[in-house]
Amino acid sequence: MRNATRPFGRTLAAMITPFTPSGELDVPGTAALARHLVDEQGCEGLVVNGTTGESPTTTDAEKAQVLETVAEAVGDRAHIIAGASTYDTRHSIHLAELSQKAGAQGLLLVTPYYNKPTQAGVAAHFEAIADATELPVMLYDIPPRSVIGISDETYARIAAHERIIAVKDATGDLARAQRVRLDTGLAFYCGVDELNLAAYASGQVGVVSVTAHLVGKQINAMFDAYDNGDTAQAAAISDALVPATDALMCHGPGVAAVKSGLTARGLPAGEPRLPLLPPEVELAELIAARIAELKEA
Repeated sequence: MRNATRPFGRTLAAMITPFTPSGELDVPGTAALARHLVDEQGCEGLVVNGTTGESPTTTDAEKAQVLETVAEAVGDRAHIIAGASTYDTRHSIHLAELSQKAGAQGLLLVTPYYNKPTQAGVAAHFEAIADATELPVMLYDIPPRSVIGISDETYARIAAHERIIAVKDATGDLARAQRVRLDTGLAFYCGVDELNLAAYASGQVGVVSVTAHLVGKQINAMFDAYDNGDTAQAAAISDALVPATDALMCHGPGVAAVKSGLTARGLPAGEPRLPLLPPEVELAELIAARIAELKEA
């Protein structure tokens, strides 16, 4: 393997939370989707209760049930990572403890959003949550959504924590991510599907992918080609993924788009909870068509 330091696997899905037509948690659908992602799409890890899982709209009890259901469905066949960070550190600690009890094998901690803490506050937030359980931690750096990012100085500080071992990097700045990775030794995972191959080629160890719900096989084939030295084939697969990735990620919320694509393939998803809405008919048809074209290629 190109890089043995893959603490959570290589291809991880940022898993949606399936809902019933009435908007309740679809427990059988959650189990079925988890099995599909692992057995059919080849995902080595599932990130549940993240923002792609609509965590701002699910209750703590629902989060625990999602984790328990996924753990029972896939067992030890995949790393199960739980989103456990909000802009309230105390509640985040509660979510971390709940996640460990419900079967999580790691935590995903996003930078506190909206309230714009100082970098010292960001570091203290992450450290307090990491101290609360025995689970390894992946940080989530996404300043376009959280308003603030993680500074180089903060990375240097929190990388010293024994349980903070990885980063989901959604900054889009591959040069900076490479520098921080080299400076800290943290394992970096790409959180921008449009950059998956470029990030991998720059030394990131894998992806936390939204599109893996529908194109996980292709992502794995792309990485396999790269690992085997066939960079031309890896680039060809990356090029072939562009239309589907565009339809899923560039025309509205990725959560809604992926749920639409899953529904078109007869997989559990349901509609997103408000304030998110399903895609308009034209976009839903485009998503279905581009996934079908990719499958047939």
